[in-house]
Amino acid sequence: MIGSLDVVLLVLSVVCAVAAVQVRDLLASVVLLAAFSLFMCLLWTELGAVDVAFTEAAVGAGVTTVLFVITVYKTDRVSRD
Repeated sequence: MIGSLDVVLLVLSVVCAVAAVQVRDLLASVVLLAAFSLFMCLLWTELGAVDVAFTEAAVGAGVTTVLFVITVYKTDRVSRD
């Protein structure tokens, strides 16, 4: 049976993913993707897949977010259209 914490983390993950696609500011999108990675890490931990959660935390929330932030600061943040 799916626990209530699992459902909450799943809903928060979906909300962050949809918001990251919809937002116009690139830095806000990067922050939302980092939050998505955090919620996925917590969800994997709750489901008992600690090795997957550790990889998600290291790669998804760590390295990828840093690379995205560096890329955003080297480009224009807001779309012109």
